[in-house]
Amino acid sequence: MPPRLSTSDGRVTTPSTRTLLGEEEGGLVRRTVLPGGLRIVTEAVPTVRSVSFGIWVGVGSVEEDVAEAGATHYLEHLLFKGTPNRSALDISAAVESVGGEINAFTAKEFTCYYARVLDADLPLAVDVVADMVTSSLIAPGDVESEREVVLEEIAMRDDDPSDAVHDLLASRMWGDSPLGRSILGSVESITGMTRDTVNAYYRRHYLARNMVVAAAGNLRHDDVVALVEKAFAAAGYLDSSDAPAAPRTGGDAPGTGRGVTLLQRPTEQANVVLAVPGLARNDERRFALGVLNAALGGGMSSRLFQEVRERRGLAYSVYSYAAQHAAAGLLGVYVGCQPKKVDQVLELCRTVLAEVVRGGITAEELERGKGQARGGLVLGLEDTSARMSRLAKAELVYDELPSVDELIARVDRVTMDDVAALAQALLPASPTLAVVGPFDEAARFEAALA
Repeated sequence: MPPRLSTSDGRVTTPSTRTLLGEEEGGLVRRTVLPGGLRIVTEAVPTVRSVSFGIWVGVGSVEEDVAEAGATHYLEHLLFKGTPNRSALDISAAVESVGGEINAFTAKEFTCYYARVLDADLPLAVDVVADMVTSSLIAPGDVESEREVVLEEIAMRDDDPSDAVHDLLASRMWGDSPLGRSILGSVESITGMTRDTVNAYYRRHYLARNMVVAAAGNLRHDDVVALVEKAFAAAGYLDSSDAPAAPRTGGDAPGTGRGVTLLQRPTEQANVVLAVPGLARNDERRFALGVLNAALGGGMSSRLFQEVRERRGLAYSVYSYAAQHAAAGLLGVYVGCQPKKVDQVLELCRTVLAEVVRGGITAEELERGKGQARGGLVLGLEDTSARMSRLAKAELVYDELPSVDELIARVDRVTMDDVAALAQALLPASPTLAVVGPFDEAARFEAALA
């Protein structure tokens, strides 16, 4: 069985360390919990000369209320603007001057700040990333200048219909819930957000117990712990003795909105997403979902690609995908096509889905889907950044760290009956359709959903 990562409700008063996976299980993974509840997880990869180091915070856009919409992402930008020790230029130049890279991203349920450097430069990476995460000034002038940057990012999203259609779908499917709102926020929420609002959000969520430090590469666990402990103690983050926050493994699912939503744009291409409710992230059927997704639209050999693009030439881009969160998920089909072909494309997509409901998938599709899943797991871990991300997500959202062999075994256990049962459970649902394109009214698409 993979190791469980949850701790007891007792407070952490001294560092505690244990081994999660041994070298014989694919790589030595060790975990230390410091006072304050800060978790440090590392994987030693002695065959490389680099280290990927990240500080992951268990806060994403799902924490935001309407007035705070976009605060997590806005804050991610601001943490690069300076600390008492470094200016914005100092932060980027310190890592880039040794040939490394530094960046961050915001998701629905977490935020990550990371650097990838040569192994010898790990102390520098720890110092810089920890400094910006724990000691950002959130200066009023930076809040104002970065507000314009975020508004530009929203405008850029709106100008890219292949991006906008996914936010449109989430809004229709999950409504005015945190999952339904854009990670970027809205023009109204960003314009109205004050420095006090952003700073209070920072102080409320950026706590040691809500953070995971993850690193993978040519490293020694004890060295990483010493570097992190020094950096966080200097910022006063280890003064308390809280237990780590529980992994985000459930919650109340938002209501699901069905029907059509349209964003009228004078584009040369129609961008559409047809989706049904899917699985939450920790649902044991997620491995069968991976195989089902591969058969539907997970590559050039999939049914949708073959039917829509190869045989009929109706679209350049067509694929299916699964989005999974703690409380809810979706299974979607995206197509970009000429507006005059959109009705034919939608009818064909519905036909493909109905055929899978009636007849399941073939033995060949089952094995191909398993092969895609196995290959994706193993090839993805060739990169230290992917290994670092795997460690952090195990702590923040999965509450377990299976070995690669265990994950492959779970994939191998998927049967045709498993996939057929899942298809029958998910695909017949009344779908949600999001459309971005040169159309006058949403009602013209209602027949496609009947």
